[in-house]
Amino acid sequence: MPETDGEAISDLPPSAKLVFKVLEYKGPLTQKGIVEESMLSARTVRYALERLEEVGVVEEDVYFADARQNLYELNVEDVEQTEQAISD
Repeated sequence: MPETDGEAISDLPPSAKLVFKVLEYKGPLTQKGIVEESMLSARTVRYALERLEEVGVVEEDVYFADARQNLYELNVEDVEQTEQAISD
């Protein structure tokens, strides 16, 4: 379990931080959308999403337009706590 979300995010690799920021600015996206926006490889995005899910700031949901894909979005409560922890 991470101590706090702010500390946990600051300990993540740069690719995970970039994916976090992409989701923060663009909103919910599929993995393919994150790859296009971040210009990271699909493998790197998968790893970053796994790390963000471990920390608990990203949620995975079904993408109804294409059920073969997942939709990733930030957990709003955790994002607010993270932003507050970062600004303190």
